[in-house]
Amino acid sequence: MKTLTLLGSTGSIGRQTLDVVRHAEGNLRIHALAADKNVNLMEEQARLFIPSLVVMMDEKAALELRGRLRDLPIKVDQGMDGMIKAVTAPQADTVVTALSGRIGLEPTLAAIEAGKTIALANKETLVAGGDLVMSLAKKKKCKILPVDSEHSAIFQCLEEDSRTMEKIILTASGGPFFGWTKEKLAAVTLEKALCHPNWEMGAKITIDSSTMMNKGLEVIEAHHLFDMDYDGIEVLIHPQSVIHSMVQYYDGSVLAQLGRPDMRLPIQYALSYPTRWKNPFERLDLRGKTLSFHEPDLEAFPALAMAYQVGRQGGTLPAVMNAANEVAVSAFLQKKVSYLGILDIVRKVCTEHNVLDNMDLGSILDADTWARRRAEELIAKFDARGTRFES
Repeated sequence: MKTLTLLGSTGSIGRQTLDVVRHAEGNLRIHALAADKNVNLMEEQARLFIPSLVVMMDEKAALELRGRLRDLPIKVDQGMDGMIKAVTAPQADTVVTALSGRIGLEPTLAAIEAGKTIALANKETLVAGGDLVMSLAKKKKCKILPVDSEHSAIFQCLEEDSRTMEKIILTASGGPFFGWTKEKLAAVTLEKALCHPNWEMGAKITIDSSTMMNKGLEVIEAHHLFDMDYDGIEVLIHPQSVIHSMVQYYDGSVLAQLGRPDMRLPIQYALSYPTRWKNPFERLDLRGKTLSFHEPDLEAFPALAMAYQVGRQGGTLPAVMNAANEVAVSAFLQKKVSYLGILDIVRKVCTEHNVLDNMDLGSILDADTWARRRAEELIAKFDARGTRFES
């Protein structure tokens, strides 16, 4: 039996992880759950799984939850210190990082330092601190098992000797605006951007998918996970979301992993690895399906090209891009900036940043803080409609 600490339990990936646990027939148990401030859902999860520890990042949420769970033998902790306790607890052997955003970096590093296996569903951790994370994992001989559907697909396609891999082919659904021109994208509303055609995801990742920033972040993640040069990572639009990614080998052979657009499958594989467990989830039916592939439109969706450029430059720049994007997407979700304004903010923050090449955790966090502050300043300069910078 594997014992889990689950970070981000109330989010989309967290909820689906707990669904996998429910169907795991006693192969998984929960030691700790952690989330931000959704007290109602966390109470429900705590009563269902009876973890030893529950952590809320928000202090008021932790106080309220502590009162609600006083009838159960569950300790309630708070903040980053509580999260670090959860991931380093000796009772847990696997940490599922399903947090959204850069906040996952510190607990992931702490978990690796403690020798845990990481089921990674937080791509921003590797975007912001990939060199640091992978170096520490290698030193501590810790496994990092990808949960993102694309990276899980690549992981499943890899032969034992990955040196025979010639190219990674990341597939992308294209999101709700596949085929749209930049002029048409200028009129995108929040409601339209939140309607993904294939996947059920949280709001932030849904917006990132629509701009293709999510795929850009996944390119950087793939670079770190599989030690592949950026020239060896290709992105193809695959609107049907059946092939989750492919690997091309030196002999020209291409292996692909197929499945329904259901995040429970890559979650379960990361938790069952190196074996596969039976489950009752719906199976893929290929009858009558047509699979198509297209080049991404980098003019209409320049976030992908930006991510390649930022990844190649490296240093603190990926952390800055990620931080600025988090702030800009949040502003769009609050209708403070326009859809195209998201990338305007990210591009300007990246352009202004003085990149540091020799990174430690402190320099990454400093760069992240600077980028967030600068992005907020730029958001304040948008006009009342959120469509352009005021002069």
